[in-house]
Amino acid sequence: MNTEPALTDLSAAVQARGGELRAGGTDTTARQRSGLSPGPFTDLDGADSLRGCTPLPGGGLRVGALTTLATLATDPRVRAGWPALAAAAGSAATPQIRAAGTLGGNLLQRNRCWYYRNPHVSCFQKGGTGCPAREGDHHFGVVSGDGPCVAPHPSTLAMALLTYDAEAEVHGESPRTVADLYGDGDRLFRADHLLAPDRILTAVRLPAPLPGERAACHRTISRAHAEWPLVEATARLALDGATVTHAAVAAGGVARVPLRLPEVEAALIGREATPATLAAAAATVLTRCRPLPQTAYKATLFRDTVLEALEQATTPPAAD
Repeated sequence: MNTEPALTDLSAAVQARGGELRAGGTDTTARQRSGLSPGPFTDLDGADSLRGCTPLPGGGLRVGALTTLATLATDPRVRAGWPALAAAAGSAATPQIRAAGTLGGNLLQRNRCWYYRNPHVSCFQKGGTGCPAREGDHHFGVVSGDGPCVAPHPSTLAMALLTYDAEAEVHGESPRTVADLYGDGDRLFRADHLLAPDRILTAVRLPAPLPGERAACHRTISRAHAEWPLVEATARLALDGATVTHAAVAAGGVARVPLRLPEVEAALIGREATPATLAAAAATVLTRCRPLPQTAYKATLFRDTVLEALEQATTPPAAD
């Protein structure tokens, strides 16, 4: 007997009761504990159809929204065909969080700003009229963009998925790109994504891999383990000999949305992947930096983190 709850019923429950949908619970539990998200919660845990990876016609992959980060990091198909996603999932948080945290939860989590996370402080994200971080302590804030909220977007997996032009499936709606979950950031000063509370992200669709593609993710952090990145970057490249024939590069921790970096890509495609080319391509990100008083240091980190990801992606794998 199939006892899996219908997604329509789960969506209707949120419409009727209010509150939030809950997946692995790693973020909602933290917000509930602080009094920030009182619920009620409608659990997706029983929706087993949202788990796992399924091959798509043409060589792509459909990844259910309840698939855990640990599964993405270790699944042989993901590691072989979509290494940027596997690397991003494996770099996030701790083993315990990766075992419970889900793809959908990572894409739709809330930001880590300590003013937002403090239930006693008002801010745009909680329906208030200002951003206390802008005038207060914002040294972990954005370095790109000038919107009302200065909290960087926290999703590592969204950053990686941007490099695949991945599509997001939402129950009852037409597919959209993962980038469309966030828009350009102008509307994200009261939220961290554009889905309505009762909408259910069901899966992400990845295109077929490119022949011989390489990928790397790099996080710049302030301590060795269990730390949110100051800046992170993903590079997905294809080379013909030493010449870059395809480049998709994205960054996180620097703006209200995960950023695709077309200026870096344009500086790579058609050129040999020499140290000078990689350095010049990484340096193009400086043109989009608009530091706050306490985030000027992030401009250099942004450039250097992108460069590290490019260098890793263009380094031939070690021989067995």
